[in-house]
Amino acid sequence: MKNYIKTGLLIGLMALTACEDELTTEPIGLITQDQADDTPTLTMVETSARSSYYLLSNTLNILGDWNWAGGLVFQNDYVMQDVASDDMEKKWVSDGDQPWIDDLNNFTFTSTNGGPNGLWKYDYEGIKRTNRSIFMLTNPDIETITGITTERKNQLLGEAYFLRCYYYFSLVTNFGDVPLILRPVQTYQEAFDVAVRVPKEQVWNQIKADLNVAKDLLPNSKYSDNDEKWRASKAAAIALLAKAELYTENWGAVPALVDQLPGLGYALNTNYFESFTAEYNDNEVIFSFDHQTNATPRRGNGICAPLGWGFFAPSQDFLDAFEANDPRLLYTVNVEAQNVNKMLGSLDGTNKGNDSAPNNKVYIRYADALLWKAEALLQTGDYTAAVAIINQIRQRARNGVDANGNAVPAGTLPDRPATADAATIKNWLIHERRVELGFENQRMLDLKRWGIAQEVMQAHGKNFLPKHMLYPIPQSEIDASAGTLTQNPGY
Repeated sequence: MKNYIKTGLLIGLMALTACEDELTTEPIGLITQDQADDTPTLTMVETSARSSYYLLSNTLNILGDWNWAGGLVFQNDYVMQDVASDDMEKKWVSDGDQPWIDDLNNFTFTSTNGGPNGLWKYDYEGIKRTNRSIFMLTNPDIETITGITTERKNQLLGEAYFLRCYYYFSLVTNFGDVPLILRPVQTYQEAFDVAVRVPKEQVWNQIKADLNVAKDLLPNSKYSDNDEKWRASKAAAIALLAKAELYTENWGAVPALVDQLPGLGYALNTNYFESFTAEYNDNEVIFSFDHQTNATPRRGNGICAPLGWGFFAPSQDFLDAFEANDPRLLYTVNVEAQNVNKMLGSLDGTNKGNDSAPNNKVYIRYADALLWKAEALLQTGDYTAAVAIINQIRQRARNGVDANGNAVPAGTLPDRPATADAATIKNWLIHERRVELGFENQRMLDLKRWGIAQEVMQAHGKNFLPKHMLYPIPQSEIDASAGTLTQNPGY
């Protein structure tokens, strides 16, 4: 048997002992490199592609067994981007449970905190799986060996490139310079060789290059597969490419990319909350994880379980950010019932406490993409078009019914007036993104890229320092690499 590295101790991707020593269960959906190398079958190719999605799920304990301190119970997006921001608190009632989350909320965390540790391990496990899938699908003889059609091979390959980009997007925005691994790692020496951080610009260039490949490989239709509509699509690749261009301030490239999405079937839903309840029959959700109850392997939405234990509550500052009668507030959170409706995918508490709920985790939706376009237009001086998009988002919010089924009062969310003041428009955009995308893992990333994180966090009473623009590389990874991995400044 070949001596392939299994999973995460060196860089979250390829531990020498992680499956046995750190993780107490095999990661869900794992296909080993030995299986990929030994004559692959069509089933193996399909399973490998499917397993690459699982690290984007909120299914509980994919990488461990109730390893709270290690940040491995569920994906840490809500903790790292929402709790750490000024939008969300750890719990409805403050207590000492899971102090590592409090440390992230207060910016007193160190390089041993479970939040960055879990994020790193989830992302590199996902990258390991996509690399295996790409390794098999780029075998020039794969069609002859497995009988897979060229069309299906291209589709799965496009999905794999997209997913690898999504994991790297998470890594580069949270950690900056990171190891860039583009192939399966086969030996101990190779594991050490690739455990070296490369400049973030190189990671961004790879993300953009791979997304350009992915969008050309994926079918020119709304769904990559009409029987499995959850799969990454051409629109998902285009949207993530637009987001990458936005984050690297290549403003001119963003509008044309976003403008391709309507032609692939995407628009704003009539009702704001439909994105969080519909099962791939809406207009707006471009990419989400398809959670299912009682599936094999497990793929239920486990984030609903801690919601039943009192986790994840809005900050008062978040509640105060909404304008009078804005229906998006109650669609996001019901304070009286202590229900985070958007995370539950319900307006009546359904799924609360369910460790295998069926509601999907939304990652990209059209409203988000429209606001990227508005920001890019603002940066390039097209103020009229930028304000028009902001008003389009506001119009959708006020034209629907509220969470109780009532018409929104006249005069709610009036259009923003025309102005040539860029600072005013930027403030409108910042506000609109907060209330439109609240509890969707965007707030902290937005504040950081706008360069206002320290100002906003300190005004909120948090101990945010310049070093907190990046999270620390997990100390366990640095130790395992014998210092090959270097730490972010200040940690």
